[in-house]
Parts: sequence; C-alpha cells; structure tokens
Amino acid sequence: MKRTSKIKGGAVGKNEWEWPIENNFQKHDERVALLRPIPFEVTPHAQDPTAMARQGKALSVNISSGGMLLLMDRAPAVEQVLKVYVPTPTAVAETPTLAEVRWTREVPFADHNGLGPFFVGLRFMF
Repeated sequence: MKRTSKIKGGAVGKNEWEWPIENNFQKHDERVALLRPIPFEVTPHAQDPTAMARQGKALSVNISSGGMLLLMDRAPAVEQVLKVYVPTPTAVAETPTLAEVRWTREVPFADHNGLGPFFVGLRFMF
C-alpha cells in the first residue's frame, strides 16, 4: 500500500513501515526507554495574541539529553514549541522544559485517516 506522509514539511511517498533514512551524520545521543504519561502545553504563537495555550497528555517512548520521542493523539506543527513536563527520578516532581517539534509521523498501523496517533520527535531547546 502506497501512502503519503508529511515529514519535515514535505510530502514523501512510502510504504507503511518504510521510513526514509537520511545520511546527515547527525549525532544521536544514547536514548533510554521511558514509558510515562507526559503532560504538555502547546504554546500559542506570538503573532496571535488571542490564542490560548492547549494542554494535554502524551506518552513518552524514549528520551535522550537532546530530546524525546512522544506518542500523541494529534500531530503538532513542525517547529511548534511545546512545554513538556519531564519526569524526574522522584515521583513527586516534574521539570517543565521547552521543546521544539522536529518531525511527526502517523503510526503505521492506525486507520490512515490522518487523525492519529502520531510519533512526535522533540528537540529540547535548552
């Protein structure tokens, strides 16, 4: 089955599980599995003073010092800034962190209707 998916703002044709691999030699920090609910806020754009922040929860899949992979019910826009509440070793604390959406991909075994769920790759901004 041939599909089209938005990756980094462009349309890329692919089979369900065949995601493009780029030879950009980008260093990927060691990732650690982290399956936890992650509260987040979608920050409104500065150009729209009437916009309100949207809150929700996602499921983290993995984390590194540079970012994290989330499973979300909708795909935020690439380059959108999110405030994510990253869990700490103590169960009573979460650290709010700003992260930029770098890419989104619909989960391949979903209904293929564009309504999710989505893998969302985040890059920590600080």
